[in-house]
Amino acid sequence: MATSENGSGTREFAGKRALVTGGSRGIGAAVVRGLLDAGAEVLTTARSATSTAPEGATFVAADVRTRAGAEALATAAREVLGGVDILVHNAGGAGPHKSALDIPDEEWQNALDLNYLASVRLDSLLVPEMRERRSGAIVHISSAAVRTPVGQFLHYTTAKAALENYSRGLALELAPSGIRVNTVSPGRVATPGGEATREQWARLAAAPALTNVDDAPPLGRDGRPDDIAQAVLFLVSDRAGWLTGSNLFVDGGEFPRG
Repeated sequence: MATSENGSGTREFAGKRALVTGGSRGIGAAVVRGLLDAGAEVLTTARSATSTAPEGATFVAADVRTRAGAEALATAAREVLGGVDILVHNAGGAGPHKSALDIPDEEWQNALDLNYLASVRLDSLLVPEMRERRSGAIVHISSAAVRTPVGQFLHYTTAKAALENYSRGLALELAPSGIRVNTVSPGRVATPGGEATREQWARLAAAPALTNVDDAPPLGRDGRPDDIAQAVLFLVSDRAGWLTGSNLFVDGGEFPRG
C-alpha cells in the first residue's frame, strides 16, 4: 500500500487533481490508490464500461486509442476535476506473435495508438492548460523490455521506444513552463494482464523468452504493482522537483542499461 504522508507528516498531494489512464487494475490501480491515499482527487479510465476503479476515484470509460476517445476523456477531466495537475499515462499492452513478420498491419497500428499516440493526443489536449498555470507533472509508463526487443513483441517495444523519445523531447520543451515530464520503465511485474500475456507467449512454439521464466530478477522476485506506483508517486511529487526528462527503470535489475 502506498504511503499517504510525506516526511513532514502532511498529505503531499492534497489539492492536486490527477488523471490516470488504465487505472482499473494492476499498475494503474496501484497508482490511483497511492494518489488517493496522499490526498489527490483522481479520475481514472479504462476501455470497458464494466471496469471498476479503486474506491474514492471517479471512473469514466474511454478508448484512448482514438482521437475521439482522448477528447472525451479530456472533457471529462475538465468537468470532473476542473483541470489536471498530474497526468499518468499507464494504458498500454499488446499480444505476442511468432515473429515480427507475422504481426499484421492493424496490430502495428493498434500498438502505436495505445502505447504511443494515446499519450501524444491526451498531452496535446491537457498540457496547454498546465502551461497556462505554469505547473504540472506528467509520467509516461514505458517498458524495460525496450532495452532487449524481440520480434514477438516488436510492435509493442517499438511503440514504447517512440514514447521514450517523445517524452524526452516534450520534457525539454515544457521545462521553461514549469512542467516536468518523466518516464517509468517497469520490468516483469505480477499483474493479471502481464500473466495472461506471458501465458499466451509461452504457447507460441517458436517464442524465445526475454528472460528465463524460472529465473527471478537479480533482486530475487518479480515486481509488484506498488513497486511501480511508488516510482510514479515520487516522480509526480515535489520531492522530484528537479527531475525531468528522466527514464526510471523499475525492474529489479533484470534488464541491461546503456
